[in-house]
Amino acid sequence: MTDLPALPASVRPATGHGGLASLRVETPRATAEVYLHGAHVTAWQPRGHAPVLWTSAASRYEAGAPIRGGVPICFPWFGPHPLDPAAPAHGWARTTAWELRGAQEDASGDVTLELGLTDSDATRASAWPHRFAATYRVTVGEVLRLELTVTNREDTDVTLTDALHTYLAVGDVHDVAVEGLEGAAYVDKVAGTGGPADARQGDGPVRFTAETDRVYASEATVRVVDPVLGRTVTVAKDGSRSTVVWNPWVGKARAMPDFGDDEWPGTVCVEAGNVGEAAVRLAPGAAHRLVQSLTVTAGTGDAA
Repeated sequence: MTDLPALPASVRPATGHGGLASLRVETPRATAEVYLHGAHVTAWQPRGHAPVLWTSAASRYEAGAPIRGGVPICFPWFGPHPLDPAAPAHGWARTTAWELRGAQEDASGDVTLELGLTDSDATRASAWPHRFAATYRVTVGEVLRLELTVTNREDTDVTLTDALHTYLAVGDVHDVAVEGLEGAAYVDKVAGTGGPADARQGDGPVRFTAETDRVYASEATVRVVDPVLGRTVTVAKDGSRSTVVWNPWVGKARAMPDFGDDEWPGTVCVEAGNVGEAAVRLAPGAAHRLVQSLTVTAGTGDAA
């Protein structure tokens, strides 16, 4: 790793899996790991808690491949490209090397890393060929705050979809409850539906009994209640009109070479983003900001 900006003592350059460059952060209140490949947060652990993020033991760590787990950045499109089936799923931000532009430590000891990505010959030759500037700010402390800002550098409007595809570590998905989406309309991607309001969440929390892949039309804060680990992870967000909830279950996990066959009970994805009907349209020079904040607390409250 060369040409890095000045770093506080709490941030250490490292060589991660597969020889990829990473940054290891150790603050008084938390530890974390961030890869420059994809600006990918692969670990975050507040002091006194078990790891909050999940990463597959089968993940590939190599140029051009996404890391399975942590928090992949889905941009400039989410899922398959709507017009180009050959384009990589979830866009190319998660498989592109980002630049570390700075690192700061505040008075409390929390650390903010700033990473950047701009259009290149490769991105301009892709299914989303626009000029842009992206900044990703990762703040590590008792709260993990992730802020993705994208600016349109074109002379015309551009449209994008995005998500912070967060894999949370859970004790057993069968026992997890996702609160905060009660009454929200959602698209059920497992059922193959595609409209903006194909189904609606009932009065209770989301539970997992089979493969789950839903895009909720919701701006609400979500609580992931985990009685096995005895904790609740709160996912707060801003600039996000969609919440994606995903677990591959048995069959899909076995079909993915970078996902262990028996790993699926240990993770749930709860993702802030703007997907489908919630796509973002940016005027020339305009910027869009997507923020997701994770907080973990002991105890589970009164999940239904």
